[in-house]
Amino acid sequence: MNKIKWLATAVLITGTVINNLHIYPLGAIIMSMGGVLWLIAACYMRDKPLIVTNVALCILGITALVIGVYR
Repeated sequence: MNKIKWLATAVLITGTVINNLHIYPLGAIIMSMGGVLWLIAACYMRDKPLIVTNVALCILGITALVIGVYR
């Protein structure tokens, strides 16, 4: 479980750097992947606040990607 959490953290940090470099949509895709990894870890740990947070972030991230594609 610690490996998934650390991987998710590294993915989110990488996504943040890429977003700050204004590389779209790669940054948003990587951030969404990190959110999914944290969601998996949260479900495994049965941590409801983390589950809610990461479900919301995944939905927002994927929605933003879909909207961005159709602009």
